[in-house]
Amino acid sequence: MSQSDYILLGNISGVAGLKGLVKVFSHTEPRVQITQYKQWFIQRKGEDWKAVKLLNGRVQGKNIVVQLDGVTDRNQAEALVGSRIAITSDQLKKLGNNEYYWKDLIGLSVETKEGVQLGKLDWIFNSGSNDVFIIKDNDDKRTERMLPFLLDDVIISIDLEKSLIVVDWDPEF
Repeated sequence: MSQSDYILLGNISGVAGLKGLVKVFSHTEPRVQITQYKQWFIQRKGEDWKAVKLLNGRVQGKNIVVQLDGVTDRNQAEALVGSRIAITSDQLKKLGNNEYYWKDLIGLSVETKEGVQLGKLDWIFNSGSNDVFIIKDNDDKRTERMLPFLLDDVIISIDLEKSLIVVDWDPEF
């Protein structure tokens, strides 16, 4: 599999106890959702992805703590700190109408409803109240626009087949 076949979900941020439990920093929403995927792929810096089975996981205080198959002591757990955690796209659940995975939106062209090209969707983050699109200008890659992901308000339509997002947005803003 190529690097782009993996969907990054988080990383191993520390160890918990003596029996091989690891702390996980999760990018999923809610954070504990990462424990619903029983097949993970772990990548330590400079190494290839390695399949590992998640035996169990839970919220413990402010952390998510998991037990991975084959990791039975603190030394093995410490060796994984800093590793990235991913799944493959075939593990994702099917979404309903007007629901999108961020991975499917990044790279799409963005234009106003009047047809003015704004650029490509470069990345997305969650502001707490809604997701925010970061659009990079096609001509000047240093120019960025931030647009709130508000369907039927700012975001008029998303067409994955045409790789196009149409927005109601002033191109001068």
